[in-house]
Amino acid sequence: GFLTQPTSPRRLLVAIRAGFREAAARAETARARGEAAQRSREIGELTRIGVALGTERDIKTLLDLILTQARRITQSDAGSLYLVEINEHGDKRLRFRLAQTFSKPEAPFVEHTIPVDRGSLAGYCAVTGDPLVIDDAYFLPPDVEYTINRSFDERYGYRSKSMLVIPMKDHKDEIIGVLQLINRKRNLDAILATPVDVEKQVVPYSKRTVEMVTALAGQAAVAIENGRLYEDIERLFEGFVLAAVHAIEQRDPTTYGHSGRVAGMTVGLAEVVDRAGDGPYRGLKFSREQLKEIRYAALLHDFGKVGVREQVLIKAKKLYPSDLSLVRHRHAFIRRTAEREFWRKRAEFLEQNGKNGYDSFSRELEAAHQQELTELDRFLEIVLQANEPTILPDGSFEELKAWAQRNYLGLDGGAEAFLSPDEMRFLTIRKGSLDDAERHEIESHVTHTYQFLQRIPWTRELQQIPLIAYGHHEKMDGRGYPRRVTADAIPIQTRMMTISDIYDALTAQDRPYKRAVSIDRAIDILTTEVKEGQLDADLFKLFIDSKVFQRQQVAED
Repeated sequence: GFLTQPTSPRRLLVAIRAGFREAAARAETARARGEAAQRSREIGELTRIGVALGTERDIKTLLDLILTQARRITQSDAGSLYLVEINEHGDKRLRFRLAQTFSKPEAPFVEHTIPVDRGSLAGYCAVTGDPLVIDDAYFLPPDVEYTINRSFDERYGYRSKSMLVIPMKDHKDEIIGVLQLINRKRNLDAILATPVDVEKQVVPYSKRTVEMVTALAGQAAVAIENGRLYEDIERLFEGFVLAAVHAIEQRDPTTYGHSGRVAGMTVGLAEVVDRAGDGPYRGLKFSREQLKEIRYAALLHDFGKVGVREQVLIKAKKLYPSDLSLVRHRHAFIRRTAEREFWRKRAEFLEQNGKNGYDSFSRELEAAHQQELTELDRFLEIVLQANEPTILPDGSFEELKAWAQRNYLGLDGGAEAFLSPDEMRFLTIRKGSLDDAERHEIESHVTHTYQFLQRIPWTRELQQIPLIAYGHHEKMDGRGYPRRVTADAIPIQTRMMTISDIYDALTAQDRPYKRAVSIDRAIDILTTEVKEGQLDADLFKLFIDSKVFQRQQVAED
């Protein structure tokens, strides 16, 4: 209240004392409110950092984020980060993974390891689990076990003064690394170029700063462990995918490398589409996860071949080896029969006529015999020619059909056909080495692939893999298989894979059932399919213009 005059000295003294108490109370309230606001800001800051750490999966990026944020909230000029690793002998080492120095950005970083012992600051912290708060690293107490490594300071003219070394402990309270901060500054943007700058700017790490960094280190440890777990899962799945591809290639060695090449070209084409500045696909972007999804779908697109009989899968000629062997033995039998018949007729003539007219008869018989053998050899030659598969429908089989109408005397004396109906059915296949039933069995691999991939509990980022792989033999005009769907039902990722798949199938050097065609010929065949409306014309243009197929060849070489 107010004093009224006249007043006594005693009342004045009481009023002054009350005023001071009020002022002190208000100052304390303001200080408490300021401190509470500061703590609230710090908690908010740590929360935001925690959220950022929790969403980052790449370990390298994560470590950089941890150290950057730790330096920022403490206004530290420099910092380094160590991770504990265990070698094959079970010994622990600290790997120096990252260093940042605001005042010396040009200083190179060399990753290396140091022992987990009490001799270094980071090692001591990793052994004991105790934080180190050092006001001046050049003047350590004489009774401590650790020392500072001054090599960086001496090499680059730096002065490490105040330091904070904090262990990073995971949810099991195990130390997985060490966070080391150097030279807390009054002004975060100040550059410590000289010792004078250090004396003016560098201050010790406060108790509150230690608490904040300890909290951040705990968050960082959990984030690193999560990142490592994610990397382990990715490596595990990558290994599974590659093992699955290897399993297929072991059953069908003739297609070794096909899935990898198709994956490389499909991802390469997706990256070209992602950068396209014009055309119908401009603006279409693929994230890192989507590119991974495309790669896995391409790598696994033929996995369903595990459900195809191996003899069909690796059938190189129209006839199976055992069937061709039977035809060869039949040819040999017929030839030997002709030989025996030749000698029988000679002996019969001599028996009936002696040497009278034998020379003339022998010459005629020999000529007829050689003609017969030549025709029989021609039969085998025609079979071997017809047995070779072709890339495109080709060939006339009239001569082969004529031979199929001819008979020879079998072992029991009965008439046997030179070629059985099944042999003729296979030998008159007009394209490739498979008949309709075998081709249907091969084509079933697409459905097998889809059914297999559907059983895998994919993450949200990879859940389209089964669908992408399912359509790699579908055509835009509905003439593909197995569902005969049209363009609207074929994802763009699948359309890219189809182009890559056909190109590699045409140009691969490792298919014994067909000769590889040149790049120009392969492009001509693909161009024909584009004109017929079977392939995506815009994607094919990007495929050709960007020469994705050549980049894949360079990558393999």
